[in-house]
Amino acid sequence: MTENEISRIVFDSALKVHKSLGPGLLESAYEECLAHELRKHDLIVAKQKPLPLVYEDIKLEIGYRVDLMIENKVIIEVKSVDSLNDIHTAQVITYLKLSECKLGMLINFNVPLIKNGIKRIVNNL
Repeated sequence: MTENEISRIVFDSALKVHKSLGPGLLESAYEECLAHELRKHDLIVAKQKPLPLVYEDIKLEIGYRVDLMIENKVIIEVKSVDSLNDIHTAQVITYLKLSECKLGMLINFNVPLIKNGIKRIVNNL
C-alpha cells in the first residue's frame, strides 16, 4: 500500500473519530480511537513508537516518540490545540527525517471541521 493510499484511510478514519467525539478531548483519547479505526482497516499501527536520534556514529535513545506510525511508512502526529503552528510542523519534519519516512500527517482534533485540522507534510529525502 502506498503512502497516498494510507493517507486517504487516515483522513477518513480521522473524520469518523472527529464526527463521533467532536473537539475538546485530550490528545491521548483521539490517538487511541484513531489507532483503533486504522487497525479496522488491517493496517499495522505502532503507537508511541520510540524514535532514536543518530548523531555522528552514536545512536541516542533520548525519548522521541512518534504518536502513530502506520505500516512503517506514514507518521501521524495527533494534536488537540487551539491552532497548529510552525513548531508542530517542524516536529513532524524532524520525525520524518529521523525515521526516513516520506509522509507525515499533523492532525488537530480541536477544530469544528476536521478537514481544517489536517496537514500533510512530505519529506523530500
